[in-house]
Amino acid sequence: MKKIRICLLALTMFPFLLSSCAEKQVIRAQQEQTEITLSWWGNDDRNEYTIEAVREFERLHPEIKVKCSYSEWSGYESRSRVQMVSATEADVMQINFSWLSQYSPDGKGYYNIEDLSDVIDLSNFSEEMLAYGRRGGILNAIPIAMNTETLYINKTLYQSYGLDVPQTWDDLFHAAAVMKKDDIYPFGAAAKSVWLYFITYAEQVSGKPFMKDDHSIGFSAAEFQLMVELYVRMIQEHVMPQVEYFERINIDNSIYGGTVAWVSDAENYLGNAMKNGNEVVVADYTAITPEQTGKGWYAKPATLYAVSVNTDHPTEAAQLLDFLLNSQEMALLQGIEKGIPLSASARSWLEEENMLNGLQYEASLCMEQTEGLSPMYPFMENTNMLNAFIDACNAVLYEKQTAEDAGKELYKMALSGLKG
Repeated sequence: MKKIRICLLALTMFPFLLSSCAEKQVIRAQQEQTEITLSWWGNDDRNEYTIEAVREFERLHPEIKVKCSYSEWSGYESRSRVQMVSATEADVMQINFSWLSQYSPDGKGYYNIEDLSDVIDLSNFSEEMLAYGRRGGILNAIPIAMNTETLYINKTLYQSYGLDVPQTWDDLFHAAAVMKKDDIYPFGAAAKSVWLYFITYAEQVSGKPFMKDDHSIGFSAAEFQLMVELYVRMIQEHVMPQVEYFERINIDNSIYGGTVAWVSDAENYLGNAMKNGNEVVVADYTAITPEQTGKGWYAKPATLYAVSVNTDHPTEAAQLLDFLLNSQEMALLQGIEKGIPLSASARSWLEEENMLNGLQYEASLCMEQTEGLSPMYPFMENTNMLNAFIDACNAVLYEKQTAEDAGKELYKMALSGLKG
């Protein structure tokens, strides 16, 4: 009888013993977790799906805890600048293409990802694509998707004025002559997009590249003058509003007949216009003649992922990076929000689920299928040059300076900017 009581007591205590062991295992697992950090920029939708993906990664890798840091672009850029200088950046970070030359001109500013190739499947990317992330022969970052400025046109609005989708610069001026009676602009765009758009024009007119293969300035003062003169003429003839007065909502309400924006921003900029019943299309890359489409236009990685050179946990960072780039879970959550993925695995997951469609996909196809697009130089996105260009345009617009003098000043600044 005594033995029976002992057995019964043992059986009664067994679940508690198991529970106690399980709790200890959970506590031990939590104590043994490696914490890494991930940072990115984007809107609410991007934040939501990235957080969801991170939670799935943590479920698959319970030994790793990921601390997320994210914000809109402007705040992210300024904060990351401080972090890069102070060596407090995230273990895995979304970076802009220009940051490679800014923070890692010799290739030593970010971790060499090829040292992590036993964890990250680099076979998903062509060497041509990986070349965008190399500095000094070192693979600093992996591009997620490719990007280029694109002209999007509200075809419904244009047709209401009896106009075809513009192909040439003259088409835009013709559209302005028709639309301005109703205070409608053929297009409106933010400052950076206008700057890059007008580089295209100056290249087409002059036949000179903005930058040469040796990364020196290819433009002279005359080409910068062409850009300033185009800006002033477009403002005066009501082709577009001044960039200071550009408001994205005016794309939604058909005050702008289109916009110039990145492939990755297609849905973000044009989604509401389409919801309002408008047919929005990807226009040919604007040229002097239709046969020149693509000339003077540049492509770059939409965004890239890099690993901090200061990380204490390179293996765990590599596991997260591979998940973000190549996993089915991330591919299906992200879709083509950042552009058509360059990862062969990610793209195959999207193809299987019939997720390669929509305006952004059409813009990506146009980019891939157009001959003549050139790889973008990071200096083309130099903020100081952009701001100086807008200031020069306004000085000429308000007759405080001649276009010739503005061109000379911009040229000098470009030369000094490269040296600096």
